[in-house]
Amino acid sequence: MSELIVEILWNRGLTDVEEMDKFLSPLLRHMANPVEIPGLAEAVEVIAKGVAEGRTLGVWGDYDVDGITATAVVKEFFGSRGIDIPHHLPNRMEEGYGMNTEGVEQLREQGVDMLLTVDCGISDLEPVARAKELGMIVVVSDHHLPGDELPEADAICNPRLIEGGSCDDLAGVGVAFMLMVALNKLLPGDPVDVRPLLDLVALGTIADIVKLTGQNRILVKNGLLIIKEAKRPGMAALKVVSDYERQAELGAGQIGYNLAPRINAAGRMGDPTKALNLLLADSFDEAMPIAEELNSINMERRRQEQEIAEQAFAQAESMKHMAGFVLHGEDWHPGIIGIVASRVVEKYYRPTLILCTSETGEGLLKGSGRSVSEYNLYEGLQAVSGVLEGFGGHKQAAGLSLKPENLTALREQFNNHVVDTLGPEPLTPTLKLDHELGFSNINHTLLKELELLQPFGMGNPEPLFATKKVTVAEHRTFGREREHVKVVLKDEETGTRLPGKAWRMASTLTHQVRDRKMRFAFSPKIDRFRGIPTIDLLIKDWIF
Repeated sequence: MSELIVEILWNRGLTDVEEMDKFLSPLLRHMANPVEIPGLAEAVEVIAKGVAEGRTLGVWGDYDVDGITATAVVKEFFGSRGIDIPHHLPNRMEEGYGMNTEGVEQLREQGVDMLLTVDCGISDLEPVARAKELGMIVVVSDHHLPGDELPEADAICNPRLIEGGSCDDLAGVGVAFMLMVALNKLLPGDPVDVRPLLDLVALGTIADIVKLTGQNRILVKNGLLIIKEAKRPGMAALKVVSDYERQAELGAGQIGYNLAPRINAAGRMGDPTKALNLLLADSFDEAMPIAEELNSINMERRRQEQEIAEQAFAQAESMKHMAGFVLHGEDWHPGIIGIVASRVVEKYYRPTLILCTSETGEGLLKGSGRSVSEYNLYEGLQAVSGVLEGFGGHKQAAGLSLKPENLTALREQFNNHVVDTLGPEPLTPTLKLDHELGFSNINHTLLKELELLQPFGMGNPEPLFATKKVTVAEHRTFGREREHVKVVLKDEETGTRLPGKAWRMASTLTHQVRDRKMRFAFSPKIDRFRGIPTIDLLIKDWIF
């Protein structure tokens, strides 16, 4: 490895050769023992005993990518052992997040007498109690933060039951996969090969925006290899409708921005079962029509997202004196407001809650929140919980509900808590640079080494470098609304010219920078567009 790569690893806390080697080559043999997850050993024993008794297992998932892929992992694992597993994925528009008693009763009517939850259940006290009343064995597997009271399930498997464990940051699909790995040894018959499930694990983990370090890094890195092979018909079809070759090598960013939204669109706009059917399709011919339908749904989702974002930006402009935003639109789509909240945070760098009218007929406002790295959104919602009907989530993302008459109180209390936590002055986003990097040092060898640091994401950001002063030799805008910028930068010392792209920066990186000398913060990439690898710079910021 080059000295630059070693220096980057050292600065990120990897200070010996063994640690660096595991990071660069995260093999499956480096995975933790599944039983290190709190409650997993008990959960496995309960399920194995229930199967041995002839009980019918059903799985309850969630409507987002994490929940859909976790459901697919369980159904495919048991399917490979000849056991068909009934499932329930809640309709976001009609049922909302998590479990509900009606769905539990429907599964019982289908003959399910043993229920496994994936990516949900830790806060569903009433539905779990109803399942127990109906004679079901209940195993909860989840990764969300537990509340003060736990459901009365037969077993609860959740890495967050105990702080500081090796599997703390697993997504819901990661927990489900580890559960299946452990079950594989206890169920009758020969163990099955679980490695083909890793593409689902990678897809769900990347989409859930958990830290891509530790166990998640191992799962995602190996899952990306399975996604590249695209032996799963649904994954191949998903890549094709996302404008990739069937066996294209994709990074976490490409999956997060292109593949995952098409799976997510099904749950956001209506029926998540379409996405599940895609992932479990038996042939490419079966998968392709579903993938095309999801692509169309995603296009409509993007259209609505842009409309809502413009209205949300207008509201935010009128509230720029506030440290925390609470935005509200009566008719905003509940499946899209979380994405828009992310865009508001990206633009204004303030904790943001976006609310709309719930369509589940409860007369409540339903909301999604996103935060900046300096503010724990879950703790923020705890602080204002007196005006909320319910909430849940993580440090950076959360959901909530409240009565319409409490909207003003929430706006005031949330802003006050952000001010108390962060201070009255709005924060400015900062970029942490890894190194200064001259254009003459950027070559395919270095970029191949940088790719070994993938997958990039939370906890493992893409390396970011600074140029010396370079000249903007060319400048043009592109995109549907000319919102993106393409430049050609010239190093006057060596004469090297490299292209770069600045996404959604046309309003600030204008044509007036043409022929000016500037410094840029950037990540160098190998652009494989149209199959020809070229060097391209992803521009993040600049100074004159």
